[in-house]
Amino acid sequence: MHNPQPPFSADRRHALITALLAAVGSATTPLAWSQDWPSRPVRLVVGYSAGGGVDAMARLVAPRLSELLGQQVIVENRTGAAGLIAGDTVARAAPDGYTLMLGDSSLLIAQHLQSRMSFDPLKAFTPVASLFTLPLIIVTHNDFPARTPAEFVATLKKNPGRYSYATSGVGTVHHLGFEMLKGRTGSFVLHIPYRGASQIVPDVMSGQVPIGVVSAASAIAQARAGRLRALAVMNPVRLSGGEDIPPLSDAVPGFSAVPRLYVLAPTGTPAPIVERLSESLRKVMAAPDIAQVAAQQGAVPAYMPAAALATDLGRESAEWGKVIREQKISAQ
Repeated sequence: MHNPQPPFSADRRHALITALLAAVGSATTPLAWSQDWPSRPVRLVVGYSAGGGVDAMARLVAPRLSELLGQQVIVENRTGAAGLIAGDTVARAAPDGYTLMLGDSSLLIAQHLQSRMSFDPLKAFTPVASLFTLPLIIVTHNDFPARTPAEFVATLKKNPGRYSYATSGVGTVHHLGFEMLKGRTGSFVLHIPYRGASQIVPDVMSGQVPIGVVSAASAIAQARAGRLRALAVMNPVRLSGGEDIPPLSDAVPGFSAVPRLYVLAPTGTPAPIVERLSESLRKVMAAPDIAQVAAQQGAVPAYMPAAALATDLGRESAEWGKVIREQKISAQ
């Protein structure tokens, strides 16, 4: 005769109900975070010092984003190691939407140059939105024997090793962009790393170094004053306020080298929070005056939503890795 199973005891029923409730609570916790977010201020970490171009863009965006989120967005400067200290801070933060980073292309470059990094920029972060590009301009001394991108390329190819170029340091987009140009054209030009445009521009004007790669903000005013020649933009789009400066792609089809700024969150940040942030940033970047204010820092609005940015970061990282390998660049 079949004996029916004894009914659960009260203690066992209580244990099962408690376990089920805990499981349901655990599964819905991210959703609860998303619904309540943000309930306190949000940090936007910047890897560069206050007053610089990246910091200025963060402080342009932060108050506008604060209005949309209903909580203050606080810019926090964590300087050092070309943004890697800030990157480490955000990579280790809780993935709850309260710690974000305004990252730049240097994070993607560093992973190919640094033998030891505490994080992988393609794995440690969830992309939120691309915000700006920071176009670069090749400037020359006024006596340089080229006035167009085509003449510039021809001059470099005909005179291997004769000329040198200055950038703000090894491993910057300024540096790798020009190395990309060398690889694409088969030219040889000596790289001279400087500490910044404030030193490069005077040396180009005086002829101490014939060629420099600097930001649009650093180049255009001096070119307008006739102190140096703004010869080419390194990305394929002419600049507002610098429409007469041709793109290097006129001579090297498809050429593009431009630093970008994007908002990143720690990996694991709930998708609803990422989506709300991305949409809020889209609204910020759509403001009629944003382009005019950004142009004062040499920046150009370039919004891209989270999904598209995730794909594009992989492409950009691979591109810089290829330049570094082909041109045998090291961090030393």
